[in-house]
Amino acid sequence: MGTNNYSDDFKRDAVAQITERGYPVREVSKRLGVSAYSLYKWLKLYGAPASNPKRKHTNNGMLSPVDFERRQQKLREAGV
Repeated sequence: MGTNNYSDDFKRDAVAQITERGYPVREVSKRLGVSAYSLYKWLKLYGAPASNPKRKHTNNGMLSPVDFERRQQKLREAGV
């Protein structure tokens, strides 16, 4: 197994996808080709102390893209 050295900017961007945009760790891990273990470690290093990756709303009060799409799907299924 090789060791990849990622820049601090790359790590912060990955953490932002989880903490600010609401994407699940598993999805970001697959998309970026980074282990979930590394992402959790970066969350501890670069995430806000009070950040909660499972929260439903971003800092600006809007739903994350993932949660928005889920809500849209539920509304479509309900015929609204």
